[in-house]
Amino acid sequence: MAGIHRPFTQLQESQTSSGIMRVPYSSYPFTVLPPLIQTVMIYYPIIAAFGIPANVITIVILSRGNCGLSKRITYYLVAMAVADLLVIILDVILLRINDYYFPNNFLFITPVCSFHYVLVRAVTDISVWLTVAFTFDRFITICYQNVKTKYSTDKTTALTIGAICMFFFFKNIPWYFIFEPYLTIENTPWGCHQKLEYYTEAAWKAFSWIDRSCTPLLPTFLILLLNALTVGHILAASRIRKRLRGSKNDANVNDQEMQNRKKYIILLFAISGNFVLLWMLYVIFFILMQITKHYYLNSFNDPMAIADYTSFMLLLLSCCTNTCIYAVTQTKYREELKRMVKYPFNVIFKYIKK
Repeated sequence: MAGIHRPFTQLQESQTSSGIMRVPYSSYPFTVLPPLIQTVMIYYPIIAAFGIPANVITIVILSRGNCGLSKRITYYLVAMAVADLLVIILDVILLRINDYYFPNNFLFITPVCSFHYVLVRAVTDISVWLTVAFTFDRFITICYQNVKTKYSTDKTTALTIGAICMFFFFKNIPWYFIFEPYLTIENTPWGCHQKLEYYTEAAWKAFSWIDRSCTPLLPTFLILLLNALTVGHILAASRIRKRLRGSKNDANVNDQEMQNRKKYIILLFAISGNFVLLWMLYVIFFILMQITKHYYLNSFNDPMAIADYTSFMLLLLSCCTNTCIYAVTQTKYREELKRMVKYPFNVIFKYIKK
């Protein structure tokens, strides 16, 4: 993964009395840094500054239950916002920003950064598979009305979310045992470097393929498939309803069922489409890397390095865009957002008047 647990580069090494310690990129004149590093050093703080308040606001607004969405949809959307918030905190801030600006703190002690990496991979998987679960829930609700009453319940939704969280935490525990320290200073192991066995042993190679298949190859395929089936069902149902209503000109007038479906479909396609677009470069990069056997990045000007870093920039952007999607597609969400933004100003104005 780009920017994660990289070997010490010549640019970052300095000899001290206690051994080799990493020099933060921010300690160098900005103009001497590679353009790729300049970009990510600006990009990730912006993502963090926008993503944290955006997801917190989303969690608060959706939790109030005033957006006209069912409890099941609200559960999924709140869980997705919480997962995205954790990705921003654990991955963007504590991993990437910390790596570029503060590379010598306790988070780089080998056991700590190994466990931290397990958490990063777990919350990333959870964020992705909650999107899959939400897509599947909408597919069942829209396409299989006879199953809807049994599957689409609040209890089932809560159990599904809990199962996803537990499964992907335990699934990522093997990552803890993949790393070894770069060096040991005063009996303290520092840094997380992937062991050579990770690239040579069949068991670790199999784990790597299973891991990449779980996220994002299989989710991308499932989301595209489920959306295609959902669209096909909706088009067929719409034609039938138009024929039953008799007139094509006013087929959808006062048709509450079609209006509800339209609202949910817009939300579903916006969320799943956003996921596919922002993860697509990562999927393409991973497939190309396996085909070309290009596992090592020679320099920051290497096209594969640029694709690698860019793919992570895009997929981490997906943790910030759902708030914008809700604001664009959901009228009541926009109303709640405006009310929340105005609230502190209203309090101040009332205080001034008094």
